[in-house]
Amino acid sequence: MRKTWWALVIAPIGVLVALRGRSQTIDEALTPVDHPAIRYYDGALNDRVTRLIRDLAAGKRKLEPSANGLGYLPVLLEALGVPRDSQSLVFSKTSFQASRISPKNPRAIYFSDDVTVGYVRGSNLLEVAALDPKQGVIFYSFDQEANPPRFDRRDVCLQCHESKGTLGIPGLLVASVYPDADGMPAFRGAQNITDHRTPFEQRYGGWYVTGTHGDMRHLGNAIGHEPDHPEVLDSRDALNLTSLARKFDPAGYLSGLSDLVALMTLEHQTRMTDLIIRVGWEARMLEHDGLSDAAARARYDADVESLVTYMLFADEAPLYDDVAGVSAFTETFAARGPRDSRGRSLRDFDLHTRLFKYPLSYMIYSDAFDGMPSQARERIYQRLYEVLTGKDQSPKFQRLSAAGRRAALEIVAGTKSALPGYWRD
Repeated sequence: MRKTWWALVIAPIGVLVALRGRSQTIDEALTPVDHPAIRYYDGALNDRVTRLIRDLAAGKRKLEPSANGLGYLPVLLEALGVPRDSQSLVFSKTSFQASRISPKNPRAIYFSDDVTVGYVRGSNLLEVAALDPKQGVIFYSFDQEANPPRFDRRDVCLQCHESKGTLGIPGLLVASVYPDADGMPAFRGAQNITDHRTPFEQRYGGWYVTGTHGDMRHLGNAIGHEPDHPEVLDSRDALNLTSLARKFDPAGYLSGLSDLVALMTLEHQTRMTDLIIRVGWEARMLEHDGLSDAAARARYDADVESLVTYMLFADEAPLYDDVAGVSAFTETFAARGPRDSRGRSLRDFDLHTRLFKYPLSYMIYSDAFDGMPSQARERIYQRLYEVLTGKDQSPKFQRLSAAGRRAALEIVAGTKSALPGYWRD
């Protein structure tokens, strides 16, 4: 764990990550990162960090530390296009900087569609994970005390970030743990990897959460006091919090908030990102090796279906009460659009019975989605079209209403270029 330079939430080496309470259809065997069609370690990169490094070297951009004790964090977020109001706080000791992290000194996570930044108060290192359109998630550290400050690629992160929890590819994950009073998680059995499929009451162990959620319960803002029963958390003053002032001193952070809606969005996005990377890699390997490998073809087919199912929120855990964040994230995230002629966007939130208003992930606009091989995109477009037009009435899609399907189809047709012609027809 001390060698791991980046983690949203990590498991110790050898721990088998599993999802509680639901089965998994995707085959999470590790993909060969050194495959000729992949070349993860030495393939050309075009992620945001790589582009920023080029601009810094060419003198097109200059980074200056802030004068308020936050170091390079504000300017780096701006340079990488990561919104400040996306801040989520995790206080479990689940990073290589574990000795610095505790309920009194949580780790801040900021994210956009293609970059995630980690900040620990008092550390010289910022942690950055950038999504390359072809190569997937690339891990970096930013040393603020180097002269000049510099990015370093950290492939050592794959010790934990290439696992079953990341679908077998270099990717991201969010997990819920049982933390003690110092933030040390109880690694007993499997961790709960969380995403939009996870029941609300199983989420956010080891995280701070600000926002309201009615009568729904979660594991956030709580610690355990019984070593023999780490799953018993003290949830007093832990639910429906709009301030963390009684939990830690926010001096040295951009905000004292850990927005619930931002955290729910991050959960959805991590698995969506990993699915896009995995399917894209499998398509490239199949194209390179030929289509004669029946097992590889069957795995690819199954993974495409898993991606489509997740992308349509067909297996989303329902909300049973209204959810509201406390930062500007709900408004600013939705404002990013794009919007169709009727003002609708896949970024519009619902927050009453589900996360988003329309049943299709905004990650369809991502460079990573567009960076998949053409045959993979065409296959996914075809399956999405079959479901959204109602041609596919499979039981697993029955929760998608006719109106919701139609709206998602119209929004994409009106906002995304390079669609197959039959979408616009």
